[in-house]
Amino acid sequence: MQFAFPPQQAVVPIDGSDTLFPVHRIYCVGRNYAEHAKEMGHSEREAPFFFMKPADAVLPVANGSVGEMPYPSRTQDLHHEIELVVALKSGGKNILAADAANHIFGYAVGLDMTRRDLQGEAKKQGRPWSTGKGFDYSAPISSIHPASDLKTKGSIQLVVNGQVRQQGDIGQMIWSIAETIAHLSTYFELRAGDLIFTGTPSGVAAVVKGDVLDGSVEGVSGLKIRLT
Repeated sequence: MQFAFPPQQAVVPIDGSDTLFPVHRIYCVGRNYAEHAKEMGHSEREAPFFFMKPADAVLPVANGSVGEMPYPSRTQDLHHEIELVVALKSGGKNILAADAANHIFGYAVGLDMTRRDLQGEAKKQGRPWSTGKGFDYSAPISSIHPASDLKTKGSIQLVVNGQVRQQGDIGQMIWSIAETIAHLSTYFELRAGDLIFTGTPSGVAAVVKGDVLDGSVEGVSGLKIRLT
């Protein structure tokens, strides 16, 4: 069997290893921190909902490096959303929350970059969010830190040009990592290589060319990018 052209595989570096993590799918959890839900105009706890980004939307940034993200076209309102990312080593359907940790390969720091003006217009017209959320390089991500534990707490922070923009704790998630994996697996058959962006704390705001974004999650690799 031959390919019409060489296949392309999105990958993310693994911390402390020359091995690469092949990306299968990128799932994102919407409004998973109460304060962020409020700033987006929602206040009640609701069942988790999900959207997706293409696998090749990842912009991998190795530890200690500064990644460069081109400012995307067709927007005047690009927003940052700092997130803990869960990388899966296995999956399945209807996974029990009690078994979720058995499927975790490790964790990374990610940014769900959002063309907020395009997302807002799509919401008004009842259209998909793809142009607002799924554009090229919209998922900057750090090296994956291998870990078998189930993270339930730890600080999460984003600093832009030396000023703290977002700050919170993983323990403030409305839906825990275990609950998110379990719920997501009722919609999709999860697989090795899946990445789950678990939501962002409050403080999302616009960034412009030249801005430097420095994100961190306690116990996980950091992520630093510059908009070009």
